Formats: sequence, structure tokens, C-alpha cells
Amino acid sequence: MIPPGYKQTEVGVIPVDWESVKAGDIGRFRGGNGFPLRFQGETASGYPFYKVSDMNNEGNDTFMFDSNNWISEGARKQLGATAFPTDTIIFAKVGAAVFLERKKILTKPSCIDNNLCGLVLDKSRTHVRFVHYSLLNIKFGSLVSTTALPSLSGTVLSQITCALPPLPEQRAIATALSDVDALLAALAQLIAKKRDLKQAAMQQLLTGQTRLPGFHGEWEVKRLGAIAEMGSGGTPPSSVSAYYDGNIPWVSISDMTKGGKIILSTDRNLTNEGFVNSAAQMFPIGTVLYAMYASLGECSIAGIPLCSSQAILGIRPKDKLNGEFLYYFLNSLKAIVKTLGQQGTQANLNKGMVQNPNFSPTPRRTNRHRHGSLRHRPGAGRPGAASGEDPRPQAGHDAGTPHREDALALGRFSH
Repeated sequence: MIPPGYKQTEVGVIPVDWESVKAGDIGRFRGGNGFPLRFQGETASGYPFYKVSDMNNEGNDTFMFDSNNWISEGARKQLGATAFPTDTIIFAKVGAAVFLERKKILTKPSCIDNNLCGLVLDKSRTHVRFVHYSLLNIKFGSLVSTTALPSLSGTVLSQITCALPPLPEQRAIATALSDVDALLAALAQLIAKKRDLKQAAMQQLLTGQTRLPGFHGEWEVKRLGAIAEMGSGGTPPSSVSAYYDGNIPWVSISDMTKGGKIILSTDRNLTNEGFVNSAAQMFPIGTVLYAMYASLGECSIAGIPLCSSQAILGIRPKDKLNGEFLYYFLNSLKAIVKTLGQQGTQANLNKGMVQNPNFSPTPRRTNRHRHGSLRHRPGAGRPGAASGEDPRPQAGHDAGTPHREDALALGRFSH
């Protein structure tokens, strides 16, 4: 039932004083122009000449301010390039960039290249920010032509249907949404600042440069392989459906990047059959999970008993090492680790490289407990049992056995 004061239209139920309009009725779509190389490279004179890549420039978030190329009025006329007016909404019209769904607003008369398209609005009927917000809710990628090279046509774009309130209401809605955007931007800046403060605190605390009140004395230098047990996982053949969709959580790197610090669920589970027919091993709660392939140095903590793919190393701290301290320490090394992987088709680490850094300095256990509170919960881990232990013998998993003593300095992995 349609409530009083509303009406049914092509775009759904809208207020009676709103219109259902085609995009072609409130503006004109126009493609950009070719931009020969000999005209490129000029800066800050005449017109900005935007290319798709300029959308990535710092500061070009909603509004386009920064261009890598400019052209003079004479060059524009020589090229026959259109000068699009201020408040034109521009977007990619050709290639994979269409699917990035970036729509930006020009802040000054500008030229655009032939991989971009501009919507020049009828300002007597529209407010640019309102229309921009409306277009952000429309996936242009769903409108591309089904050819070898994805592209958008002006004809298809002109048929986009949208709801259009009276102009004063458009302005009010745009202002309200802009205020929310400003709040989100301020929160993002605050989060970034707090993240920087945390990183600085980690650097100070994890290296002993700053001591917490009540702690003193020397720290120890230990190889990680001497104070933790390690083992990597395995992957059953994906072609055998009977190995998957069971009740044994099987963590992948994507689970870690999505799940953050504590892993409480996984996208895929193994069956008992899949577990037995793979190199996977069970990791108890509190195991530090460390990515050795692709997303090098990504780190999480098992919040449930689970197994993993071979891309992940499970690190089980011994009595002298607190798991959360190790988690934060490994995270503090992430930028370094990304540069240290063995180079092949993709960068990667191996267990030997992780076992043999000097973890220097290592505080005594009483210090470490101040940094973290996750504790190993006894009970749970084995498939179908209440233990954190893998029921199978772990042939080939010589976890904790040192490979060599020639460890490198502070937190750097030896090759």
C-alpha cells in the first residue's frame, strides 16, 4: 500500500512532489578528446587536461583539483578539445577503470581525454552534489557493452532513471550527506593519528626503549625457534568435495586479512576425511598465525582450535613467551618482512627463516603479560574431541628444532 503523500514510479515509491527522470533529461553526456603525447607535460597554465590516472592523485577524492597535464587555450583549439564546465561529473567510460565506479566533480573548466566521459548538468533543475550522490549508488559497470573492451555508451547512460526532488530539497539532502562525509573524513584522520601513535608506542615498548612502571632489569635475546614451536598447514585437493564443508575450521590468508587480530571463524571448513588426507595440523587457541606467502607478515591469533593452509605458519609460544606479545612484535616487523621474502613467482618466507631471527630484546614473562591478556583455554582442538592437540603423528614437522645459530640482528629474518 502506498502511503499518503507518495506515488509509484519507475524508480519506486517517491514523494508526490518528486520527479522520476532520465539522466538525459537533466544533463548531457559527452566523451573526452584524444590527447596526443606531444601536447602532454605542460603544467599549471590554461586548462587541466584530466586522464583516468589523475583520479588517483592525492586530493582528488570527490572533487578534481590536481592534474598531471595542462594545455593552453591555443592548444585546446588546435586539438578541438571540449572545455567542460565547472561541476561536470566525470567518470571512466572505457576499460577496466569503469568497474572502479569512480565519479568525480570538476572544480574548474577542464578538458578530459577520450577514456573519460562527462555529465554536464542542467543547473536550473539540479544540484551537482545531489546528482553525484545519486550516481554513486548506480553501478556503471553493470551498463557496459558486452564487447572485448568494456565501454559505456551515451545512449545507455542517458536512459538511467533517477528520483529528482525539488531543487531546494536537493540542496538540503546534499548538505546533510556532505556533513556526514566531513564527519567520516575527520574520524578517518583521527584513526590515522591514533594508529601512528600506537605504532610509535609499539616501537618504544617492544624494544625496551620505554619501560612500563614497576619493571626494570635486563631483557634477554632469544631465537624465536628456541621459545616457540612451529608448524605449517596443508590443503586437501579442492577437487574432492568430500574433503570440505565439515566442522573443522581451516584458516586461509584471506580469513586473516578479513578477521583481524583474533580468528573466530573461517570461510571454509574441512571434514575429518579432508583433514586426515592433508598435511594440515590442528593449532590450539592462542596459536599465533603467520602468513608466509603473498601477504607476507600478516598476523592473527587463533581464537578457536583450527587448522590452516600451507601458506600459514602456526607459532605456539612456550612458557617464556606470551602469545600477544609475539603478535604485536611480529606486526611491528611487517614492513621489514615484506622486503625479505624469497623471490620467485611470488615472495615467500619459510619456517627456517622465521625460526631463526634474534628476537632482541625479549622481556621476562612478567613484563610480557602487561602487553597482552589472551590466555590458552584448555580443552578444544582435536577434531571431534576436547583437546588442542592433533591426534596424528606429525611426520616432517620438526617444530622448535633450530636449523642454525647464525641468526641476524634485531628482528631481521636470516635467509
